[in-house]
Amino acid sequence: MPSPARSRLRLPRGRAADAALASGLFLVVGLGTLRSLIGAREEPWAVTAANWVLIAVACGALYFSSRRPVAAASVAALATAVYYVTSAYDGPLLLAVVVALFLVAAAGRLHAAVVIAALCLIGTALGTIRGNGDVNQVALFMLTGWFVAMITLGGLRHSHLARARETEERAATQERLRIARELHDVVGHHLSLINVQSTAALRRLTKDPAAGADQATEALGAVKDASREALRELRATLGVLREAGEAAPTTPAPGLGRLGELTDAAGAAGLAVTVHRTGDTGPLPVEADLAAYRIVQESLTNVARHARATRADIHLDGDGGRLTVTVTDDGRGPAADPARTGPPGSGITGMRERARALGGDLTAGPAPGGGFSVRATLPLARTTATEEPRR
Repeated sequence: MPSPARSRLRLPRGRAADAALASGLFLVVGLGTLRSLIGAREEPWAVTAANWVLIAVACGALYFSSRRPVAAASVAALATAVYYVTSAYDGPLLLAVVVALFLVAAAGRLHAAVVIAALCLIGTALGTIRGNGDVNQVALFMLTGWFVAMITLGGLRHSHLARARETEERAATQERLRIARELHDVVGHHLSLINVQSTAALRRLTKDPAAGADQATEALGAVKDASREALRELRATLGVLREAGEAAPTTPAPGLGRLGELTDAAGAAGLAVTVHRTGDTGPLPVEADLAAYRIVQESLTNVARHARATRADIHLDGDGGRLTVTVTDDGRGPAADPARTGPPGSGITGMRERARALGGDLTAGPAPGGGFSVRATLPLARTTATEEPRR
């Protein structure tokens, strides 16, 4: 049994939509002009045939409206003007001009639409002044109203599409920034651990190759584990860039449930990490869980890279409505280290943006008792209320 989505009627798009518009308009105008082919003759057949060619040209011009809206509207208006001057049968060909003006305005060419409409109205008014009894002042006023309405609706359509494109571009930009933060966190954390462990192994082997062999082997094992974990998380993060139809990654998104992996990796790098949990710290909404994990990961990366610390404490405090994540160390801290030079990294900025994206906040700076402290507050109720299901 076909699903409702597949059985639903799909409207044509692109060239097919242009062809459908031109054909449909020709059919409507042709039905309204059938009296020129039947009944008493009011003009020679040659003139009638020429006027039907003008009808086909005016309606067929709309086939090119999506690519050349101004040119299509100009051709339709010119063919319509010649038709009404030469034909003894006044059919509804003016519909072609009305639709063309809407399409020009919808393409964002408001000035061109106004100029074409003004020329049409001026030509009609001149014909009325010269004694054309088919169009009086009331009809001219109604025609002006139709033109104004179509141009206004086309302008509104253009504004709506522009806003939709802007919203889509903004969402794409935010997604790219999110992926960039994910890659920064994954690569920065694991490469920092690899750098620390490989440096330690090299130093031990240089000082005492015989005595430091076992310690170097242990450090190289930690390097292997960190590199394998980095590759796994990179595959999971880059999985969102897969084309439609490709197999989705099976690795679950990082969260506080994998906090032990971070502490084990930090311990292998020589940093003693203790986790303290108070209150209700789980289960958490997906986005809050991921943000908390990344904040802890980046904090430990900064500790291993800059703080010259021997231990770090992770405090997780939840009250059901929000989660407070605090990471402190006993090192000198990057902000308190006068020997540390160069531009600041994007780690703290990325952590702060993660917290703010969920409606929370993050502060980072020297701790009162020494070392460095990172404290993030992540609202949970708001995240749960606005969270959309993952696809």
